[in-house]
Amino acid sequence: MARSGAASTNSSSKRNGRAANGKTNGNANGNRSADANGASAGEAQLDVDPTDPKYRDFFWTYTEEPHRTRRLAIIKAHPEVTKLCGPEPLTKYVVAGVVALQLLLAHLLRDTPFWSWKFWAVAYVFGATSNQNLFLAIHEISHNLAFRSPTANRLLAIFANLPIGLPYSASFRPYHLTHHKSLGVDGLDTDLPTALEAFFLDSILGKAFFCTFQIFFYAIRPMTIYRVPFTWVHWVNLAVQLAFDYVLVFRLPAYFSAQSLLYLLLSSFLAGSLHPTAGHFIAEHYVYEKVLPEARDPRNNIPIPETFSYYGPLNLVTYNVGLHNEHHDFPAVPWTRLPALHEMAKEFYADLPHHRSWTYVLWRFIFDDEVGIRCRVKRKQGGRVVGGGTAVAKVADWKQEEVEA
Repeated sequence: MARSGAASTNSSSKRNGRAANGKTNGNANGNRSADANGASAGEAQLDVDPTDPKYRDFFWTYTEEPHRTRRLAIIKAHPEVTKLCGPEPLTKYVVAGVVALQLLLAHLLRDTPFWSWKFWAVAYVFGATSNQNLFLAIHEISHNLAFRSPTANRLLAIFANLPIGLPYSASFRPYHLTHHKSLGVDGLDTDLPTALEAFFLDSILGKAFFCTFQIFFYAIRPMTIYRVPFTWVHWVNLAVQLAFDYVLVFRLPAYFSAQSLLYLLLSSFLAGSLHPTAGHFIAEHYVYEKVLPEARDPRNNIPIPETFSYYGPLNLVTYNVGLHNEHHDFPAVPWTRLPALHEMAKEFYADLPHHRSWTYVLWRFIFDDEVGIRCRVKRKQGGRVVGGGTAVAKVADWKQEEVEA
């Protein structure tokens, strides 16, 4: 749950914009300088009328995302933090172990009927947890945090993808890196729900539907916003996954069957459904703090907390993805060192709103009228696409060192 119920946005915004000396810095990056016409750069870019029904539901903002500001403040206060960056050799062994576990369970369930309590219980308790772990292994690998070689990371992600049943690791990476580079930017950050989703799903039944089938929203939504071009990595991901699925069903009848593949696919579905570990999808960036009326007007430049960490036991099976403020502040710090980052810069994180239970996150998201699809911070412009292939991506001239920063 959010820390101490729901703190007011004024106090939250101050915490979110805390600088190294403990004082606030306004809109998390200071007030933007006026442009040549006298209007602030933020207002010129956003150009949103808060009274327009098209925009009034989400939390539109002129403020910059807080992570770059906090990262610079932490580096200034704790220059040794940069020593935490770099690959984690343990990752490849964890991936291999979880892939092996899923193959063992797929083998053991090869003759078990799909519509049986045993099949679904194993898929929910073990399969969904394992495949969520692999989802987040791919997330970790997308930041080049398993090997120093980019190619080795791409190939490990394709290997981690195998028990998921459908190829997605190659496409996930550019979309996810764009999420980091363009946090909250409408039309670029595909983690944001669309206006159509908000219109149809912002009710108890709608939110319950969203939580049950959120894996499909996260899979399909990116392609409706913009498409990344196919590269050799995509083709290898597709070919390897299809070959793996074919062998599982048709070539090793003594060890696997169609039921084995169904088990893996069901595990993936449940991992993105009403499962405790699936709470991280919503917990990370949906606003769970009380937002005061004046903060809803973007012209007031009141920052709204837009990233929430989770400090609970499920981090043990999810690559510490719950330490999400820490991850966005330092994407180059691997999962094993995020707790050290938190302890090193504790004065920056101790007062930020956070969650203690992903299960409660899901419960409150569905049943709390003040939390829902519209509770996301959005920016009208800013950011750039990483690896995009549309017209907007023509400016995406990211260098490799920028992508990995």
